[in-house]
Amino acid sequence: ARPRFYAALFGVLGVLAAALAAVGIYGVVAYMVTRRTREIGIRMALGAPRSRILTLVLGQGAALAGLGIAIGLIGALNLTQYLRAMLFGLGPSDPTTFVAVALAFAGIAALGCYLPARRATRLDPLTALREE
Repeated sequence: ARPRFYAALFGVLGVLAAALAAVGIYGVVAYMVTRRTREIGIRMALGAPRSRILTLVLGQGAALAGLGIAIGLIGALNLTQYLRAMLFGLGPSDPTTFVAVALAFAGIAALGCYLPARRATRLDPLTALREE
């Protein structure tokens, strides 16, 4: 019963961590877009295509997410040594698990970045330039 409890507990905590990561990334990128509304408006007024604005915001969000995933992978590699007794059927540094989790969090980060980036592409340049 104890291994099942641990598996369920870690599963629930994993889903909670994924939701918290998505909301956090969304909040940070949305704040970044809000702070840079004037700059984005100037870029659009000067003729930057919406795809370039989308790429700009997604690229900055992806850079932050990539840094977070790298730090998380390093921390996970160190912590799995202590959780070795709770890992059934896996080694402490199973590459398939690490790659799958990193890709899952990259997808969550992409979704969290896409929504504010799409909102940034819909800005009206005149309204953005008048905003203080």
